[in-house]
Amino acid sequence: MSEFQFTSAAIVGAGSLGTSFAKLLAHKLESVLFVSINQDCVDGINREHRNPKYLTSIQLPPNVRATLDHREALAMPLIIFAVPTVGIRSEAEKLAALDLPPDIPLLSCAKGIERGTGERMSQILREVFPANPIGVISGPNHAEEIAQDLVTCAVVASENPQLADALQDLFSLPNFRAYTSDDVAGVEIGGAVKNVYAIAAGMAHGLDLGDNAVAALVTRALAEMTRLGVTLGGRKETFAGLSGVGDLIVTCFSEHSRNHRVGLALGTGKSLAQAVASLGMVAEGVPNTLSIHDAARQAGVRTPIIDGVFSILYQGVSAAVAMRALLDRDPRPENT
Repeated sequence: MSEFQFTSAAIVGAGSLGTSFAKLLAHKLESVLFVSINQDCVDGINREHRNPKYLTSIQLPPNVRATLDHREALAMPLIIFAVPTVGIRSEAEKLAALDLPPDIPLLSCAKGIERGTGERMSQILREVFPANPIGVISGPNHAEEIAQDLVTCAVVASENPQLADALQDLFSLPNFRAYTSDDVAGVEIGGAVKNVYAIAAGMAHGLDLGDNAVAALVTRALAEMTRLGVTLGGRKETFAGLSGVGDLIVTCFSEHSRNHRVGLALGTGKSLAQAVASLGMVAEGVPNTLSIHDAARQAGVRTPIIDGVFSILYQGVSAAVAMRALLDRDPRPENT
């Protein structure tokens, strides 16, 4: 029998993904506890079993409740971090200050790299919690579709094989299929870097470059993601899986992709401020372009697509000029 037995779970963060996971896991757990910093979310979930800010049409099961008190999470056998990447460290430090028991497993859902440190989310959790078992989950997992019980696949990665197996069992439901991996770095890098490429794909759509151009862009993005990811510690085959090509496809083409929508707005002539404001939610690719661009430069990896998105977001280059620069680069063999 596994050392990990999950009868309940705490979800730190009451955004879209946290809400969809709460609905999903409520079918397998006795109780699911949201830990939120938003009073309106807590009140709405507890009184009406709906999140008033995210996925507002989704009815949550009665065994889902919410709290503002991080101390309540300490009694749960699993803690899931479903906050934006910029909030992972602060939320982890809140729990650490409460003396989180070292045997409670932690699962990260966030997809990004921390600005300044270049750390992946599991590395931040390991820094704050040296002893706790840690896993990550990634893949083509739009919250909107999970919440609607549409078919979804994901990959759960951990250096602890028993934890990976236990999380796979937890996330195995009729319309949700989970796979396991021990390549934590590769799974996290794929999930983070695809956000930048989704912005690029959205811009290509906004510029009306055509399906041929977008398909070529996404294909070259996969090659670039793999080149960078392997240099940063991932395994090549991971980027051909759910957290690599799978997440890349869905986030570059789906109407649910926040990053694609930001890119689409930029491609049609809006400023970055206008694009982000019209979204009304966090698009991880915008801040992560900074951290991923930094990581690529420090690693000495050639990343023309990431560089192009960086130039548009942070150097004032227009989307049309940046896309043209990609096409005007020197010819080269495909597999280099």
